[in-house]
Amino acid sequence: MSVSQFPFIEVHGSPRERGRMHGQQAAERIRRGIGHYLSHFSAYGLDRPAIGRHVEGYLPQIQAFDAGMVEEMRGIAEGAAVDFEAIVLLNARTELLYEAREVRDAARASESAAPDGCTGVVILPEATSNGRLIHALNWDWKAECAETSIVMLVRRDDGPDVLTFAEAGALSRAGLNAAGIAITANYIESDRDFETPGIPLALVRRKVLEAETYAQAVGVIVSTDKLTSNNLILSHRDGVAIDFECAPREAFALYPDNGLLVHANHWTNVSALAKYRDVGIRNTPDSLYRDHRVRSLLEPIIGKITPADVVSALRDDFGAPYAVCRAPLPNSRGNLTATVATLMIDSTAGTIEITPLPALNRASTTYSLTPRSAVAA
Repeated sequence: MSVSQFPFIEVHGSPRERGRMHGQQAAERIRRGIGHYLSHFSAYGLDRPAIGRHVEGYLPQIQAFDAGMVEEMRGIAEGAAVDFEAIVLLNARTELLYEAREVRDAARASESAAPDGCTGVVILPEATSNGRLIHALNWDWKAECAETSIVMLVRRDDGPDVLTFAEAGALSRAGLNAAGIAITANYIESDRDFETPGIPLALVRRKVLEAETYAQAVGVIVSTDKLTSNNLILSHRDGVAIDFECAPREAFALYPDNGLLVHANHWTNVSALAKYRDVGIRNTPDSLYRDHRVRSLLEPIIGKITPADVVSALRDDFGAPYAVCRAPLPNSRGNLTATVATLMIDSTAGTIEITPLPALNRASTTYSLTPRSAVAA
């Protein structure tokens, strides 16, 4: 695959205005992403009218959660000249993929629906060489998303500015805000997912990034009903990090050990495992060694860990092709999965350094909350 850096866009104004700016600036990538997912869903037998029905079912919950987000999604649709339902699709694609799995035979669907895997890392200040918190992520998903993702700076009048990495058309995937809060996410799955209504994950993450305090961000995570399980790693530049293994209606906290926190794609909280069955691990067996590999590479240098050390650990190739860092790999249905990007978040500096397709590429770009530009490295 060819490798290009992720485009940077900046939006401001009311939610509708921000959405229009997003849609206009990222229109090509939005349309490409919609086409990719519609094709994917069609292969499952989930057509556009069926997707529209599911979107209609989600909207009342989303409206009650944050009406401004609905306005922002409507603005994105207007700016990109696409259907509103398609933008909700991009923001609820995890949830819609589950619906697609229900439409098709579960065994066949699991062959073609690679989970949204990740390996997340936080190093607390006492464990780093420069006394600054490091928050990092390898995002493993469809390789095509290297061509449909963006970095967006949201200038807000009603709260801290937000710098987020996301699929174009979506409100967030990972990022930080001007209050020093950062969030990344990892796929996990339980036997109780999708039993009750809830909020799509992309919107939960965006709501976290709009928080003015760490307590408010924690409150969003622990009080919001979700449609599916998800692991959310929440940090603050002052040296705090909590990993939340979230079931749809509750969250279980994990804390750094000796200044180090690593999480992949399986449940680890003992209380959570006593209540829920981990049904996602069958699709991500490599998760059981990915987090261990990263931890074992970083533990010997606790107290002097540098960002370069974290990048090196996230490029680990043990178990290739099912490694911490993976090159584009066709699965049994011919879909390409890969480590789409490595994110290095510095919430003290207000920057995210992002490397697209790191198994194929070493060039990165640093995006900032303050300068209105991005700098290639």
